[in-house]
Amino acid sequence: MDPQNKYARYTNEQLEILELVYNECPKPSSLRRQQLMKEAPILANIAPKQLKVWFQNRRCREKQRKETSRLHGLNSKLTALNKILVENNDHLAKQSTQLTLQKHTLRKHLYGDCSSQRPPMEASQVCRGALAAGSSEIAGTSELPNIQHLSLDHGPVGLSALAEQSLADFLAKATGTAVDWIQLLGMKPGPDSFGIVAISHGCDGIAARALGLVALEATRVSEWRIVEVLKDKTSWLWDCRRSDVIHICSSENGSTMEIMHTQLYAPTTLAPPRDFCTLRLTTSLEDGNLVVCERSISDAECLSYVPSTQYFVRAEMLTSGYLVRPCEGGSCIVHIIDHLDLKPSSVSEVLTRPLYRSSSLLAQRMTVKALRFLKHLAQEEIGEIVVGGGQQPSVLRSLSRRMARGFNDAVNGFPDDGWCTMGGDGLDNVAVSCNATINFSLSKFQSDRLSSLAGVLCAKASMLLQNVHPSYLIRFLRDHRSEWGCNMDFFQQDAASRSHGKRQAHVPLFHTAKEDFLEAVILEGHYSAEDGTILSREIYLLQLCSGIEDEDIDGCSQLIFAPVDANLSDDMPLLSSGFRVLPLCDDMDDIVKRQSDSEELRSGKRKNHKFARSILTIAFQFMYEVGTRDTVAEMARNYIRNVMDFVQRITLSLAASSLGSSSADAPFVSSKGASLIHQILQSYSVSHGVDIIPRNFTDKDAIVMLFWHYAAAIICCSLKATPEFVIANQAGLQMLETKIEELQTVSWERTIGYGLDSELAKLLREENGELPEGIAQTSKGKRVCYERGLVWRVDEQHLALMFVNWSFQAGI
Repeated sequence: MDPQNKYARYTNEQLEILELVYNECPKPSSLRRQQLMKEAPILANIAPKQLKVWFQNRRCREKQRKETSRLHGLNSKLTALNKILVENNDHLAKQSTQLTLQKHTLRKHLYGDCSSQRPPMEASQVCRGALAAGSSEIAGTSELPNIQHLSLDHGPVGLSALAEQSLADFLAKATGTAVDWIQLLGMKPGPDSFGIVAISHGCDGIAARALGLVALEATRVSEWRIVEVLKDKTSWLWDCRRSDVIHICSSENGSTMEIMHTQLYAPTTLAPPRDFCTLRLTTSLEDGNLVVCERSISDAECLSYVPSTQYFVRAEMLTSGYLVRPCEGGSCIVHIIDHLDLKPSSVSEVLTRPLYRSSSLLAQRMTVKALRFLKHLAQEEIGEIVVGGGQQPSVLRSLSRRMARGFNDAVNGFPDDGWCTMGGDGLDNVAVSCNATINFSLSKFQSDRLSSLAGVLCAKASMLLQNVHPSYLIRFLRDHRSEWGCNMDFFQQDAASRSHGKRQAHVPLFHTAKEDFLEAVILEGHYSAEDGTILSREIYLLQLCSGIEDEDIDGCSQLIFAPVDANLSDDMPLLSSGFRVLPLCDDMDDIVKRQSDSEELRSGKRKNHKFARSILTIAFQFMYEVGTRDTVAEMARNYIRNVMDFVQRITLSLAASSLGSSSADAPFVSSKGASLIHQILQSYSVSHGVDIIPRNFTDKDAIVMLFWHYAAAIICCSLKATPEFVIANQAGLQMLETKIEELQTVSWERTIGYGLDSELAKLLREENGELPEGIAQTSKGKRVCYERGLVWRVDEQHLALMFVNWSFQAGI
């Protein structure tokens, strides 16, 4: 290096050595640089400072190269997204043209020349005519691909023409205006966005559309692989029990036509499952786009291919499918259309029919699922998915799918899988099925009990929930497992033990944003051995959570778990149990209103989220040994009923916190007041042996809500010569006809103390007791009669009273 020259010039040999060192250590220390100069004499003429500068510049160039690559990728995404937005804008312009034509035709009919002798037309005829005119005009300008090249001459008679018509219908839905789409909130496009999701309005059946960009740069995914993944529904659609190719034929141009038979699980115990007999066409268009379109064929057409199936309701798939459009930069724009008629009228339970009339539920459970699965695969292959437990993403994904399918199998209980229904105990709210055909040969846990295991029992039930968002309830059940699940968790491990869990730890395994995530749950507890000694024990659960982070789409939320070994493996047995909450959303106006509520929530104009009704399905599985089936079945029934009672109590609190009206909200309570409420409820459990709240319950806000909305009137007063009211729940305030801020000014003698002082003094000597049927007065002098009253000591300074079945006395 020339000492007079400010810049160092390096030979090719020097650069080769420096690059090797940089690849090993991009930021070597001064000691390492000095050692390098000694080991490589060829670098002896380079000053230590210049050597340091070279590594700094090399790191800067690497950083610039990565940033340039990132910007190129971002530019490709934005270019593709701009193409999507331009197409959406064109579609909106076409819809605007149709509406203008309708408006013009209606205006001409209503306000036209009165001397016209034309007979008046019905409004519906005018609308149909305008739509037809608009559609023909749009069809003339729409760039629909030429489909005349499709001639499936080798297919069954009549199905070739049906396939060609299906292709035309599908392209009209995917790239035209054949369906009126309403975009869901939270799906705005952007370089890192998920995509655009829309649901149908005013068409036959229910329909949903997803449009997104799948970035395939630096991956091995091709357009044809995307098509094959989407066609394999059992790999990504957990609600799909099976999808069989019954008949297949190909054409000379490479198109494939298949007769398909697909079975879908029922999402709840209150409705039967669905199946479809469809014609599926896979083809490549002249512009390079790939299309998979599918639609139902009539029973007469599919009778020779698909045998009749019991337990299923034959539903109809209107033209649906996938359109894959390659873009510059290695990405693809994927259009997904699902259009179904699930025959809601065939559901005997009228309450659950909205499940089969909800386009938003279809979007979340099927359409969005497909697009997210594609994005997930692409992220896996470039290493963006972070996994735990030392497992490969494919293994954890397989475990997630098996857990979901196992839970669906338990809920449906298909006889061809070995399930048979057991007789009930006179109460029909819990159903129990048994399966003695499940193979335990692969089981690694409890190997000492394998020889005595006889089968599996499943106890399941469904119940209606009011004003609780599905994600709120599932999140609560996940975070408070110790209050409902420990006995069942340990029972699943050993039916002979009686265990109690003390602590739980969550270990994330597999998580993607706003999607399902898989985790390991470690439960620590103790159990009583046969000799009476107390032994410690840890059990492990594999837990799958869905829909607890996404509240923009009104979809399904579920919590599924299964006992496992400490070492996860792909072939380990999974006995899935859990909860599933499905919203009952049937009215499009209700969907739009709920989306408006979500906007207000994000803007801060409202503090709570309104939600109407939903269906909770519970299914727990238990192993039983030889000769213990009936005993375990009785235990399972009682346990499910206890869980249902727990959920009902918790739902009351969660529903109150989610209501938007101020009249339903509990008043502000200080920390001291919240502690007093907790003491009131806990002391009631001790004195009367009945739990108002679950034991070990620690959520203060939920406790206040439970107290505030409890059906019976609860009133707490101070223990003085003349008692003074301290706090009351909503029913107690209504009974006294007062407000919370005016409670302490209400007179004891003129209200509760009316004719009660003598009995109360006797009860206080016994710490607690029961009041017979009696009469009290409100703060306004109105008589109140109650069927029964309970009195108990809260602490040394407070007394609590509960009045059951009270009412204002008539005529007073």
